[in-house]
Amino acid sequence: MKAVTLTDGRLEVAELPRPRPAPGQLLLAVRRCGICGSDLHARKHADELADVLAVCGYPRYLRPAQQVVLGHEIYGDVVERGPSTTGRIRIGTPVVAVPLVRRDQQVDGIGLSADAPGGYAEHVVVQESLTLPVPNGLAPDIAALTEPLAVAWHAVNRAEVTKKDVAVVLGCGPVGLAVIAVLKSRGVATVVASDYSPARRALATRCGADVVVDPATGSPWSALDGHGFVTAMPVEYAAGIDAMEGLHRLPVPWWTAWRALDRLGATRPKRPVVFECVGVPGMIDSVLAAAPLHSRIVVVGVCMGADAFRPALAVNKDLDLRFVVGYTPLEFRDTLHALADGKLAVSPIVTGHVGLDGVDGAFTTLADPEVHAKILIDPTIR
Repeated sequence: MKAVTLTDGRLEVAELPRPRPAPGQLLLAVRRCGICGSDLHARKHADELADVLAVCGYPRYLRPAQQVVLGHEIYGDVVERGPSTTGRIRIGTPVVAVPLVRRDQQVDGIGLSADAPGGYAEHVVVQESLTLPVPNGLAPDIAALTEPLAVAWHAVNRAEVTKKDVAVVLGCGPVGLAVIAVLKSRGVATVVASDYSPARRALATRCGADVVVDPATGSPWSALDGHGFVTAMPVEYAAGIDAMEGLHRLPVPWWTAWRALDRLGATRPKRPVVFECVGVPGMIDSVLAAAPLHSRIVVVGVCMGADAFRPALAVNKDLDLRFVVGYTPLEFRDTLHALADGKLAVSPIVTGHVGLDGVDGAFTTLADPEVHAKILIDPTIR
């Protein structure tokens, strides 16, 4: 079969043996595979990522000298079932899959390890138990977005966003656009998006952002004016003194009244939910400095290499800082069905298609945010 291999930063089309599904696995004919930001990182920063994941207990992440087939955003048709499969998914069924496989009790990330070739190929092996039939005749381009949208779905879940919250999305690349789409599907009334790229700001609007800001000429934080967020510690302290003076005038002990207000949620400070989807050094510290007091900050963007921020900023502003990765199988399933039900405005995210011969050029093109957001590989394109 034809596949695109990565070795020492070089992407080349190669002829490889067609993979064989092991027990509990399926073989897919790949119809679409998205090019992910983590694939772009792997080309230039494989050793850095591998070192980090080794600390996390996974020593098999790809290394530059290895020949690896990338690709974990996979949509395809089932063409073969391995031994000990249940047969619940028929041959010919279009499917998507959580990109993990297990052989001999060793689990690997599809497309992110030399031991688990990915979807930049005509065929790929997936785990049957992690594979889902695509419902409602969902278009291939949209079905192929299940995996990256599931990342956003998980990030929004971890953020514990409510419809009444104000959300700020910093960075409108594919991840940020996916977060915007999920937020709007959840009924979040106000989503502020920020990006330097005019093309990405336009895509953010199409994905549902209510306010779109160019940080070169404005500030996403200014868009939060009028929502009652506190931006300076003395203002909050003064409000606290005012509250205490008012409570002391009541005919009950002030602490009794405070506890009653606690139960009603009246003492809970207002705060926005911020999604950091840029992933460059210094970004976290700049968000800690600029965000209102009590903000919940969810870090979705992956910063390569070491970074530094001032913990005292987060401490003194009582900020909630969360880091997220991946998704659960249920989140993956729910994302697929939300796409199939038309609840996610994601069609603008797909901006191009290439065959296997065009993958190297696509990596170069994706370096320019004005040209593309998400490019899908279609191995049938010649």
